[in-house]
Amino acid sequence: MKNEKLTGDEYDALEFIRRGARTDKVNACVGRNAKRLSGLKLVQYAKNGALSLTDKGQEVLFLKRCIEALRALEREPASALDEDVMQFLSRKSHIAALEGGGYGLTERGRESLADISAQEPRR
Repeated sequence: MKNEKLTGDEYDALEFIRRGARTDKVNACVGRNAKRLSGLKLVQYAKNGALSLTDKGQEVLFLKRCIEALRALEREPASALDEDVMQFLSRKSHIAALEGGGYGLTERGRESLADISAQEPRR
């Protein structure tokens, strides 16, 4: 997804679909974004009209959770992490367990977060 920047509203729509929005007619957020998300191959329509995330859509949401976790740890090392996110970031050497409990960013994690922040549009 190199040039496929998603808006906050599009991420919200993906999350609604992940949680079980049945069709794009049920939720205004999903309705506004379903066509583009489908075009990006992040969601797919079933024959009955139900929407579901594709593998690519699930990956996008997981990476967003990982970035949010890195930012949370940057602010507060005692931040709670989901188990799957913690395992992934630990395996990729982005975080390390601290002696007093919790996790801290490694140098690699800080560099990745700086790269991500540099790529985001200015607000």
